[in-house]
Amino acid sequence: MSGLTIQLSYDKVTRMNRYKKIIILLILFACAFGASDAYAFWIWTPETKRWINPKYSPKENSQLQLIVVQENFDKGQYPIALREAQKLVSYFPRSREAAEGQYYVGQCFEKLNKPYDAYKAYQRAIEKYPFSERILEMVELQYKIGDAFLEGKAIQSWTNVLSGEEPPIDIFKSVIDNSPYSKFASASQYKLGLGLINFKRFYEARDAFQKVIDDYPQSEWVEPARYQIAVVTAKLSGGVAYDQGSSASARQQFEEFVKTHPDAQLSQEAKDKITKLKQGEAESQFQAAVFYEKQDAYESARIYYQNVIDNYPDTIWAAKAKGRLLKMEKKK
Repeated sequence: MSGLTIQLSYDKVTRMNRYKKIIILLILFACAFGASDAYAFWIWTPETKRWINPKYSPKENSQLQLIVVQENFDKGQYPIALREAQKLVSYFPRSREAAEGQYYVGQCFEKLNKPYDAYKAYQRAIEKYPFSERILEMVELQYKIGDAFLEGKAIQSWTNVLSGEEPPIDIFKSVIDNSPYSKFASASQYKLGLGLINFKRFYEARDAFQKVIDDYPQSEWVEPARYQIAVVTAKLSGGVAYDQGSSASARQQFEEFVKTHPDAQLSQEAKDKITKLKQGEAESQFQAAVFYEKQDAYESARIYYQNVIDNYPDTIWAAKAKGRLLKMEKKK
C-alpha cells in the first residue's frame, strides 16, 4: 500500500471520528439542557402503563378536575374550562363528577355562542347520566335553545345534525322525549308545530298541534294549538281559488275558535282570517260564474252569481255578482 493511500485512509478515519465527537457533544448538550424539560412534561404512570404529559392530562382525581373546570368557568375562561370539562368526562367517565363535567361542556358551548353544540352536550349528559340532579335544568336549557332557533335569535351551522332535522325541530322533539310530563313538553309540542310551519311541512304541523290537544288537554297551549290548526288548514288549501274544501274547513275552524274563545287574544286574528277566507271563497265562486257566462252557459253562471250574493253578502264580490246578473238579465 502506497504512502498516499495510507494518508487518505487516515484522513477519512479522522473525519469520521470528528463527526462522532460532534454528534456525542450534541447529545450531551441536549441531555444537559433538555432533560429537565423532557422529564417535566413526560412521566411514566404505572396506573395507566403509559407516558403522559401533565400539561395535557387531568388532575389526580375527578373531584380536583371538576374544581379546575369550575374555577376557569367562573373566571370567564370558557375555552380552557371547556377543554378541562372534556378531560373530566374523558378520563373519569364513570365518576359522579363526569355528569357535572358534561353539563359544563354545554355551558361553555353556550358561552362560546355555539348553541347547537350546547344542545348536543346537554343531550349527551341526559342520556349518559340519567342520575344527574341537573336533568330538568338541562331540559329547560334545551327548550330555550330551541326557542332561540325558532325565533331566529340563534344561528349556527347544523350540518352535523344526525337526525337530518332542522335545529328547532330536532331540539323540541328531544325535549318532549327527555321529559314528556314536564311543563316544557307541552310548550315544545306546540312550538314543534310552529317550526314545521316555518319549513312548510303543513301536514306534520297539523298533527303536532293536534297532539297538544290530545296529549296535554289541560295545557295553556291547547287554545293556541286549535287556532294554529285552522291556520295550517287554510295554508293547506293552496290558495282558496284552488281548494274550496280546505278553505271552508279552515273558516269553520276559525269560526268555532271565535265562538268558544270570544275573549281570547287570538280571536280578533281569527276574525280577520275568516274575512280573508270568505273573500277568497267568494272570488272563486265569482270567477266560476264568469267562466260559465263566457261559455254562454247562462243558467250555470246565474247559479254561481246568486251563490255569491246569498252566501258572501259582505264581500266585494257580492256587489260585482249583482252587477253581472243585471247585465245578463238585460241580454234576455
